[in-house]
Amino acid sequence: MSKIEKLISRLKSDPTDFTWDELVKVLTFYGYEELKKGKTGGSRRKFCTKDGQIISLHKPHPTDILKSYVIKEIITHLNL
Repeated sequence: MSKIEKLISRLKSDPTDFTWDELVKVLTFYGYEELKKGKTGGSRRKFCTKDGQIISLHKPHPTDILKSYVIKEIITHLNL
């Protein structure tokens, strides 16, 4: 099993310690790119595929750990 497959498997298990960087790796694997908006885009981040699918998320702070509802939204959106 590759690293990304292990990461996706971990995401599917709805972990309480999944980080923003891990999520970015998963989304990149599925063809999403982060849309950059100016110098200060705030904490709202958008990811888009080449065919126009958009995921809009709140980047967690001050810690890098994702909220449970965000993980559930990603699992649903990616049909995992």
